[in-house]
Amino acid sequence: MQRTILLHDRTAILARLADHRALNVYAVGDLDDAFFPYTSWFALEENGQLRQLVLMYMGASPPVIHAIAADREGDMRTLLKSMMGVLPRCFYMHITPSLLDVFTDEYTVTSRGLHRKMVLVDRDKLDQVDVSHAEPLTVANKREVTAFYEQAYPGNWFDPKMLETERYVGARVDGRLVAAAGVHVFSHHYRVAALGNIAVLPTYRGRGIGSVVTAAACLHLLPDCNTIGLNVHNDNTAAIRVYERLGFETVGMYEEAVATAR
Repeated sequence: MQRTILLHDRTAILARLADHRALNVYAVGDLDDAFFPYTSWFALEENGQLRQLVLMYMGASPPVIHAIAADREGDMRTLLKSMMGVLPRCFYMHITPSLLDVFTDEYTVTSRGLHRKMVLVDRDKLDQVDVSHAEPLTVANKREVTAFYEQAYPGNWFDPKMLETERYVGARVDGRLVAAAGVHVFSHHYRVAALGNIAVLPTYRGRGIGSVVTAAACLHLLPDCNTIGLNVHNDNTAAIRVYERLGFETVGMYEEAVATAR
């Protein structure tokens, strides 16, 4: 018999996520002490076995639902339907595309497009990039970095507290910050990181500077991470090519969407 439960045991959650660790970099990272208090984990259980897992992250506005089924898609559908009574009136989601229709009776669903999950598999390719001019970005650079993202990546979500991870890097031309890369999630304990906030000022694109800061960020993370992943819009072919040249491979596809109660 199947039932929906709330999970609080990080060991049990990690065991389920570990089956598809590369696909669940964000979720594994959210087990870290810095993020876990903002999470709720819903599981479909059958005879003591966890069949599927959904993460609801409340540390963002709107909350984010992570519901990507690497297998047992039918079980994920069952779990999502069972959660209807506890879901927020508005939430963002990362979801297996074929499961979007689960919400359409009670929510207006607006797609943000098909995305790829990529993971670093060939670390040797990073050594082919000259990162000698990349530099760390810390909380001391908060105002400069915030202003940079407002110009280079308007509408992007950047919290200056992310600089506290000490996993952000930048590149300058004539003293001006023209490119940066960092993380959305980083966990030293669970040895995972999700790259994010990778941007280059428009007038400096096409010069390989994005590759430099991305490679530098990866090299900075590698001593502390076994798994480095990222999300990228499927239409962003230029970025995908860069990531592939740096040793990343696609491990799955998912849809991003906003759901608002009718």
